[in-house]
Amino acid sequence: MLATQHYNRSALAVDEVLRNQTHTMSPVAPVHCRENLTSTNNPTAAGLSMTLGIVSNIIALIILAKAYARLRKRSKATFLLFASCLVATDLAGHVIPGALVLHLYTTGGLCNHTDPTCHFLGGSMVFFGLCPLFLGCGMAAERCMGVTRPLLHARVVCTARTKVVLVMIWLLALTVALLPFFHLGTYTYQYPWTWCFIKVLGKTSMTDVLFVLLFSGLGLGSLAVALICNTISVMTLVIARLRRKKCNRRSAKSHDIEMVTQLVGIMVTSCICWSPLLIFGLMSVIRSYSGSMGDDLKTYRTLMVMGVRLASWNQILDPWVYILLRRAVLRKIYRLTTGRSDLKGSTFRRWEISSFQNSLKNAINLN
Repeated sequence: MLATQHYNRSALAVDEVLRNQTHTMSPVAPVHCRENLTSTNNPTAAGLSMTLGIVSNIIALIILAKAYARLRKRSKATFLLFASCLVATDLAGHVIPGALVLHLYTTGGLCNHTDPTCHFLGGSMVFFGLCPLFLGCGMAAERCMGVTRPLLHARVVCTARTKVVLVMIWLLALTVALLPFFHLGTYTYQYPWTWCFIKVLGKTSMTDVLFVLLFSGLGLGSLAVALICNTISVMTLVIARLRRKKCNRRSAKSHDIEMVTQLVGIMVTSCICWSPLLIFGLMSVIRSYSGSMGDDLKTYRTLMVMGVRLASWNQILDPWVYILLRRAVLRKIYRLTTGRSDLKGSTFRRWEISSFQNSLKNAINLN
């Protein structure tokens, strides 16, 4: 998903020329919006955002693919498979909707509400918006089981079942994205007419309200479940640390700490980036349907643009959460900030053995 940009209004002369041209065209021809005509040939910021997102996700995907190849049959493989799918989904979410948004930038944006491009772009933004939230929720639930019920996790969770869950997540997101094609909800061009999303402003119907409630409810619900699961995981690890002298499973905690740390980072990033759009969408559609929008239309347009910009940054930050919160990177940061080359006596001393090796030892101990 590509961050949209706010364009300035066009000159009156250009607007007059375009209005004269539309009288000679077919009634079904797309109508260019006057808000977009001045800066459409310079989508630099949007292009840079798209490029940054693609590069970030490719780097993280390479790292995850190498790690998964070494750990295909170990306890961390499930987490790596979830993370790889999350990064791959974020990458596709930059390339597919991003290319369409850049096309709208260069053509000046359209106001034709029945345009197939708008339907595809709106469906893509819903699909690639829900998928990362669902995947983050699934990762948090999987790690919560792995930390709190390791024996049950070893028996129940496997690569084959994880792949089934991933397919179900994608199908659920796809089903929600396709609902407007069955007349439940509407996709429409959004101000400043260079992106498409669920209809939340203007003459909204009850189906629009229900669709927004479903989309926002699933998104906020996924964030809430991830928050609960990650909180339980963190509390469990803290309690285990306090009791570490009474148990002999220190080696099983290293990779758990690393994965939970990454999950907390992903959850915080998702909450910051996605909550505004989910909440602003609900507020906008409720006020529009109730007819109480009044003179606040411009304000809510601005809020929706801000929300989608923040949401687009989630797909840029997700891969860097994984890249920067790895054990090796944190250890190097610790050395640089403390000036110590010896990790003896520090928290990272317990991570001296690779978390990959710890995963293998943990699996052997459980068997």
